[in-house]
Amino acid sequence: MAKTSTAQKPERQAKIRSGRPPKKLAGQVDERILDAARQVFLDRGFEGASIEEIADTARSGKPTIYARFPNKEALFAAVVMRSILSRIDELKAEVPSGDTIEERFTKMAVLILEWVLVSNHIGLLRLAIGEARRFPDLAARVGTVARERGSQSLARLLADLAQSDELAKLPAFAPDHLAATARVFLDIILLPLMLRALLGEDLASLHAEIGAHVARGVAFFVTGCRHLGVD
Repeated sequence: MAKTSTAQKPERQAKIRSGRPPKKLAGQVDERILDAARQVFLDRGFEGASIEEIADTARSGKPTIYARFPNKEALFAAVVMRSILSRIDELKAEVPSGDTIEERFTKMAVLILEWVLVSNHIGLLRLAIGEARRFPDLAARVGTVARERGSQSLARLLADLAQSDELAKLPAFAPDHLAATARVFLDIILLPLMLRALLGEDLASLHAEIGAHVARGVAFFVTGCRHLGVD
């Protein structure tokens, strides 16, 4: 009579999928690579950063990175553009409230400056500017995308903010003038402090100036829209 074996049969191993990962997992890998690349670029600068260190930081292989980004320049460009577009996406999600148009514009201006004047974002922009001679197309694209996409998002917000105020009837807030009005707002509110940040001024000191700077800028902007308009 045959003996009955008491040993357990080995469990059937799960099948290992090959090929491309599901979209959700692929997106997670992309984000992990970009997060790691951002940190390494900020720590080492463009010249000092290596794909090997980025791969180690991302817990990913170099082939995985190269399958998505052909070289370090393309990866750096993706990191910078993601930083800019993520700030613009945050702007889209906010419609500040307030009893007066000045209060609503003030809240929005403060939000914009607080989003922009952060060390990681300013650090990446400094790197992009520093590499402008080597990669002029990247520097030009960063400036163009930031200005155009930022102005488009801000124009929609300005239209929403002005709806319940007499400003909505003014030429500056007519549909065909909104883009120009948004650019003027950014020039008045954003550029002065952002330029100082890019030139190396302490971010904490600049944050302390936001309130007074915004109060002056919003008053100037609203007065201009009411009495002068936007050319």
